[in-house]
Amino acid sequence: MKSAARRVALETVGWVLVVAGIAALLLPGPGLLMIFAGLVLLSQQYDWAERRVEPVKKRALQAASDGVETWPRIVMSTTLALLIVVAGVVWIWHPPAPGWWPIAEKWWLAGGWGTGITQVASGLIALAMIVYSYRRFRVRGEDPAKPAHAS
Repeated sequence: MKSAARRVALETVGWVLVVAGIAALLLPGPGLLMIFAGLVLLSQQYDWAERRVEPVKKRALQAASDGVETWPRIVMSTTLALLIVVAGVVWIWHPPAPGWWPIAEKWWLAGGWGTGITQVASGLIALAMIVYSYRRFRVRGEDPAKPAHAS
């Protein structure tokens, strides 16, 4: 019974991560990282997921390497991640709607503190990924096409 509950829990978390990762490809957030984590969990139960882990990992590492390839990319990525954190703090703070806001006040910063916390978390994850990518691909000079232990 315990293994069945564990299997259901892992599958549920895996599917949630995959779906949230797909959404995060379009919205702010670490989409490929979430898809990869979900596939790793699902690969414990499904062969099809196990076959997809390595291609997603390679694509995520290539994207991480590309993101820190030049200083303008690093600066832009860091600036956008910080802006997401600031937007989240504003959402949590929830100041009154400004006079120029053209629609009903209930639509000003819709979602409340939950949206703000999600934005702050996404921005912090993005900053952590930028630091990780910078250290791995710029400082250590690793090749994203090769496994980490091969460098």
